[in-house]
Amino acid sequence: MASDQDSLRALETLMSEFFDGRTTNERKRQIEELLNNFSQQRDAWKHSLFFLAHTNNEYVMMFCLTVMDNLINKQWIGLGASDKMEIRGTLNSFLLSHHTRVPSYIRNKLCKLVVDIGRIDWPHFYPEFFTSMLQLIQQPETVILGIVLIQMTSEELACPREDLSAARKEELNRLLLQQVPTMLSLISNTLEATLDKHRHLVSATPPPSPTQGRSAASASSKSGTVALFTSEPVQHGAILRSMFSSPMKQAQSTCLPPLDSESHHICVLSLHCLSHLFSWIPLSTTITPNLLSTIFHFAAFGCEVSQRHKTSSHSNPNTSFTTDNESLGVLAMCCINELLAKICVPQEFEDFLLQMFQQTFYLLQRLTKESTTTSSGNKLEELEESYLEKFTEFLRLFVSVHLRRFEENNNFPILDFLGLLFKYTFKQPSYDGYFACLDVWGIFLDYLTVKIENRTINSSDIIIRYKEALLLLTTHILQKLQFRYNQSQLEELDDEALDDDSETEWMQFLRISLELVAKVADILPAEVFRIVIEPFLEALDIYHGLERFLVNGPQGRKLNIAAENECRRLHCSLRDLSSLFQALGRLVDHFLGEYFAERFHDGEVLVGRLARACIYSSKLKLYEVNTFAQNVLRSDFIVAHAQALAAMKAFSHWISQYYVEAHKHPEQRQKCNELISTVVESICPLFQKQVPEKILHSVTHLLLSIVTTIRPSFLLQLPTIQTMYNNASQGGYTDFSKEVQLLLYRSLSHYLLLPWPSIPETEQDWVSRSTHHETFLKQLTKDYMQLKDVTTLVGNKTLQEQAKPCIKKTLKLLTDQVESITNEVVKSKAICCQSIHDQTQITLALFPVYLHQPDVLEDMLAFFLALFEGLRVQLGVPFTQQTIQTFITVFTREQLSETILHDSSAGCRVVERFLKILKLVVEEPGSAFKALLPGIITICMEQIYPIIAERSSPDIKLVFFQLLFRLMQYNWRYFFKTSVVNILKNPSAKTEQSFNEAHFTSIMQSFGQSFLQSDLSIFRHNLEALETLNEKWKLYQKKTFRNVMQYQFINVLIQVLVHKTHDLLQEEIAATVFNMAAVDFDGFYSTFLPQFLSASEGIDENQRAVLRENFTRDKDMPSFVGNLQRFVNDLRYYRLCNTSLPSGSVTF
Repeated sequence: MASDQDSLRALETLMSEFFDGRTTNERKRQIEELLNNFSQQRDAWKHSLFFLAHTNNEYVMMFCLTVMDNLINKQWIGLGASDKMEIRGTLNSFLLSHHTRVPSYIRNKLCKLVVDIGRIDWPHFYPEFFTSMLQLIQQPETVILGIVLIQMTSEELACPREDLSAARKEELNRLLLQQVPTMLSLISNTLEATLDKHRHLVSATPPPSPTQGRSAASASSKSGTVALFTSEPVQHGAILRSMFSSPMKQAQSTCLPPLDSESHHICVLSLHCLSHLFSWIPLSTTITPNLLSTIFHFAAFGCEVSQRHKTSSHSNPNTSFTTDNESLGVLAMCCINELLAKICVPQEFEDFLLQMFQQTFYLLQRLTKESTTTSSGNKLEELEESYLEKFTEFLRLFVSVHLRRFEENNNFPILDFLGLLFKYTFKQPSYDGYFACLDVWGIFLDYLTVKIENRTINSSDIIIRYKEALLLLTTHILQKLQFRYNQSQLEELDDEALDDDSETEWMQFLRISLELVAKVADILPAEVFRIVIEPFLEALDIYHGLERFLVNGPQGRKLNIAAENECRRLHCSLRDLSSLFQALGRLVDHFLGEYFAERFHDGEVLVGRLARACIYSSKLKLYEVNTFAQNVLRSDFIVAHAQALAAMKAFSHWISQYYVEAHKHPEQRQKCNELISTVVESICPLFQKQVPEKILHSVTHLLLSIVTTIRPSFLLQLPTIQTMYNNASQGGYTDFSKEVQLLLYRSLSHYLLLPWPSIPETEQDWVSRSTHHETFLKQLTKDYMQLKDVTTLVGNKTLQEQAKPCIKKTLKLLTDQVESITNEVVKSKAICCQSIHDQTQITLALFPVYLHQPDVLEDMLAFFLALFEGLRVQLGVPFTQQTIQTFITVFTREQLSETILHDSSAGCRVVERFLKILKLVVEEPGSAFKALLPGIITICMEQIYPIIAERSSPDIKLVFFQLLFRLMQYNWRYFFKTSVVNILKNPSAKTEQSFNEAHFTSIMQSFGQSFLQSDLSIFRHNLEALETLNEKWKLYQKKTFRNVMQYQFINVLIQVLVHKTHDLLQEEIAATVFNMAAVDFDGFYSTFLPQFLSASEGIDENQRAVLRENFTRDKDMPSFVGNLQRFVNDLRYYRLCNTSLPSGSVTF
């Protein structure tokens, strides 16, 4: 047997070799295997303690501590008392003697081991754990060690892992809460001592005595300054009235210079520790005024100019940190926000809450004061970004959680607070900071809106109180998004690269800004409209004035504006015009419905302006004009034109209401019709391939909105509309993008399909419109109609490939036509169904031809899915039966397997759409559809399920289980029938009969199997499905379920809880277990529980008995769920305790 010294030298050699960059991976694996074998031997910990005490190699130290970690957290309970005492003593002694000499990560690992021992043994077998730790923080040479131990204790004991029994967790929580006042007091004293030490550096010589400090404070109090934190009873009115007055004199002292390295490190650790403590301790008087005052002193450090470049040149070997006071400000704000995030505030803590707000608002005053050290005078530009983030988080927490507590108090200076928030918002040096502040305003506006809606009696008083502040906010938001005020900053925003939400930086900025303006408009609509309309009219006048600067030249039209400054001003004006078009579009809701008559004049004038802008833009086509700043201005002209059309689209809802009202007032009818006709005739000529895509996209949406929202009956009389029908029928728009084509064809189709408003049914001209619609669609799909004789395609791969582009294009067109009509009236659906009858039959005939081409099948099934979703009533039962039977016939198991396992994802999408079609069928109530149920269940359970069950991928599975759930929910009588006559004859008899038990059992088994898989969405859906079926149909009480599968389900669900594979759903799982057990509690406790424990591995008989005894026979849900959680936790704990060490030893 090699000696410990020899083994240590060998271990040092191995560890150095392992971390040598020249060592091969194969050699590293050999070393790793050798080390693992050593760590598994029974006495490895004894060797590790020796190695730890006699080495200077950091790699060896860390390896030894890892061995000890494995012992303490997995085998500690199996050790003898003497061994435990030896380990505790050795680790504590080593930590005390080496904590300043070893690297911080080794020190922290040692601390973690000591705390882990305390987590298991304190106070019964390790009574000195807490007292020794608290003593460390009181000694200057060990204060850092004491703070680290307290924070680790907070982390490990407040929310312990599952390796403790439920009773032990409760005991630790109770014991730890008893120690909270002492821990907070010691940390507070540590921070105060550091502050006192460094105040002397800026004090006059000799330093003031403590009595002088108290005298000064007393004098200050007598002079009328309110002390923030006192032990005297708090006068709420005084605090509220002085909310923005200066805090106590001590807080106003000259800013401390950067702390020395050690003091800074102590403060950083203390604030980190406090932040974690505050995350779990309840609000109470244990959080003293002195502690809060000290934290705010550090929070004030963040208000000072950054000292980033004044770091200390000397540092402790255990530390790597900056001496920048700003970082202390960030940590202090973290502590404050942890307190503020607590929603439940005890009555006795509200006094402290008020004091916290006063102190923080004073900091807000300091932050928003003008600076003399920056050219802009903006102090926020000099401060650390993370500090501003934490301060903004404080404001958000105050407004969202606590404002309601104080806003109604007349003494609370709410308007002063909003004034400071306003300054803080518009001084933000970054756009992210600005957005965060707008989010705070959004929360405040939501609060006001709810308050106004809930208290209509005083709503006018509320609005008057905040009117000035809200309008000032709106004005500045609009100024900030306008280029004429803010060009240099706005030009920095990227307007090309799209993020995950398909937005550029500029689009995000504009959206967030306009959303807030819209929220203010919900409260003050007329006033906000006036604020928006003024700059809009100015920019619109400039836009309309461009026509006089257009001249004709040899190279076409030219804009005769050459001066660079004038081009820049025009660029800014056009960008602002585009933004203000969007702003006005966002306000359209305030001109509709109940507000239509009240604001009719403003709406009429605005819509007239928008219409003129659209007509003017379409007439001049400024994007074709040559300019001296072509690259910039052409883009501006395109965007302005597109936004004019988009704004007109938004106000199409106003025109729709105007159109309906005009039919009641003949004097307005002609005026309204002229407005619509003029707009339509101006936009139709834009459907040309040389028109920019952005404009084409906007004009197509506008046309669609006109025919679907306004629905004027006279459009077909307009020559431009007739021309569009002719062009579409002759393929004149095939060069457009697919999206534009679909929208355009949908617009032309909808005009013929949708009913006209305010016109009697007898005057809707349905016969003529139906004929036109059928002809129009046949013209659009004439190439597809040529495929009617599918026999020419069968077996001819060349013709099949040639036909694919036509098939895919036509199916997308037909799918869009059907999907867009899904929610319309029956007559419109009937016309649409009649118009596509031939195309539908052709598609059904083509289906078997392209059975082995998933990309075509995908489009075909998308079309059929749209048909069944929107037109299944119009299609009729025979067609539905024919189609479903065709699908069931061709989708054999081999074919489904080929489709699902296809290289592309199209195959999976094909099967998903097929399942969605089946889902729609099983939801139908008619008896004709019930005849399809056996075939549907068979193809699902015998052909599809065996294929997808073997795949780990969640593709198809969710849709599959949605189908099964709907099948059972809407067809319960297929499985269980109850005779009403028999119930009346014999109410006490069990009259329910079971049918198709094999189908029922296979479906339930598939649900049970899904609980063994990892996918969370499927697990959640199936759990909710079972609960819904039980709630509606009493699933858990059915004889088949109770006798065959109830205990299997409960067993699987409890195993899921034990293995923690679906922790996000543990509450839902526990509720389901309760509902299943509630059917027969006696059986659960007397039969299932003993069987479950008997089959549970890794525990002994005594532990089984304890687990069974502790699961008390409660029958209410809260108690049952609590018992279940304790049962699951203790089962995991016992298994961990019983883990044994393998025998054998290894030497180096």
